Amino acid sequence: MATKDKSIFIKNVYYMLAYAFRALKMDEYDDLAGEDFEHMHDLFAAILAKGIARQVKQGLYREYLGRMEDLATVRGKIELQGTLRNRIARSQRITCEFDELSENNLHNQVLKTTSMILLRHGEVSEERRADLRKVMLYFSDVDEIEPAEIRWDAIRFQRSNVSYRFLLSICQLVLDGMLITTDEGERKLARFVDDQRMSRLYEKFILEYYAAECDCASASSPQIKWALDDGFGTMLPVMQSDIVLSRRNRVLIIDAKYYTHATQQSFDVATIHSANLYQIFTYVKNKEAELADQEHEVSGMLLYAKTDEEIQPDGVYQMSGNQISVRSLDLNTEFEKIAKQLDAIAEEHFN
Repeated sequence: MATKDKSIFIKNVYYMLAYAFRALKMDEYDDLAGEDFEHMHDLFAAILAKGIARQVKQGLYREYLGRMEDLATVRGKIELQGTLRNRIARSQRITCEFDELSENNLHNQVLKTTSMILLRHGEVSEERRADLRKVMLYFSDVDEIEPAEIRWDAIRFQRSNVSYRFLLSICQLVLDGMLITTDEGERKLARFVDDQRMSRLYEKFILEYYAAECDCASASSPQIKWALDDGFGTMLPVMQSDIVLSRRNRVLIIDAKYYTHATQQSFDVATIHSANLYQIFTYVKNKEAELADQEHEVSGMLLYAKTDEEIQPDGVYQMSGNQISVRSLDLNTEFEKIAKQLDAIAEEHFN
């Protein structure tokens, strides 16, 4: 990825997060959009400090958690083995199992764990640390947990905790894949978000940008059906598209690609990644087969994040009756220009 001006790129990550998760209300975070961040983790700390402060005002999420405790009076259900042990030890206390409404749940534990790690990170400014310390005062009854043991798929959202969705997405971006452990067992954060996580963010950002801003076509991310002659498709992989723009029977399938190297080298000649080209061609031809009984136009595009390399993927190809294009999106410029690049792609195909 091109990162000649890191502060511009980091600010654009902020906007990408805003669109990708559709949970960050821009008017509530306007002051962050106007700041220059030199480090990614400083941005994450700023978002979390502001978001958690807002959550504290609304009230931290609480849920009923099972507890077992020796009590003087019965509460909930008596646990026989523990109560018998107490009797043998001549204790008059009763072991009880009961549910208690608590803030010490997985949602808040993830927030606290991530905040405490960022508090210890050298690239987080003292201002952000101070903001995090303030909100952590409200988490005194919440435990820290081991990041590697967090089961992200176990986190559930409902009406009472849906406001946590964006904050926990930030936490996952910080923790999942960015933790490294030294030989002494000390946990540290990697210096930057790895390409795999940025690739997912890049895909989701483009999809949600078009869903929110594109007037000339609708945006979705459907699975594309295999064009099977006999209907037998056992063990075939799922064709999950990144972004599909459509208006009536005109379709543009976009495959978003975020690589350190946007081209492959063969005998010192730069070419498009062959697997990417095969993939988008397969998507286009199977989508075209799906629309075969009606008037249609299906095109495909590989949309690479621009890198620092001298040669960038760019071209328009006519393949077996379909247009396959390759473009590069410059993320290292003002966000308004990024938006114009995306708008131009949609307008070229649908206007």
